[in-house]
Amino acid sequence: MTVREAGPADAAAIAHIHIDTWRDAYAGILPDRVLLGMSIDREKGGWNGALLRGEEVFVAENAGDRVVGFGSCGPNRLRRLESGGEIYMLYVAPGHQGAGHGRALLSHMLSALAGHGYKAAVVWVLRENPARFFYQAMGGARLAERTERLWGVEVPQIAYRWALPYDS
Repeated sequence: MTVREAGPADAAAIAHIHIDTWRDAYAGILPDRVLLGMSIDREKGGWNGALLRGEEVFVAENAGDRVVGFGSCGPNRLRRLESGGEIYMLYVAPGHQGAGHGRALLSHMLSALAGHGYKAAVVWVLRENPARFFYQAMGGARLAERTERLWGVEVPQIAYRWALPYDS
């Protein structure tokens, strides 16, 4: 398994994983119209733009050099939290979860954030998403809760925090 910085050539693979994981993880949590309305072309275009802008995106590849997961990170978007960095997204394709790709991506992103001088990092996860247990198992300390109105529904979320540098 390898974790590396993503480039524009990875946009299609990231788009597929983004849609597949959202449909798998958020069925029954987010409105069906949102999940069914996701399109490869739109997601690919968005990720291609993010990669061309130099946003910090990483991919995890399996032994066959196939992208099976991705993550993105950067400055904390919610300044009131005690965190300088934020994990924006971390998704591993269904069928590849539980093999260490998520752990490798999270560790890599936390190290990258520490390398930028951040002393802590946070991730927001939907409260109903079983992935919250992954963040707890990875040493994330429950920091805050919020409810956002997204796509016409209330979406409860939990923030987990890590002190940096992170020692996996």
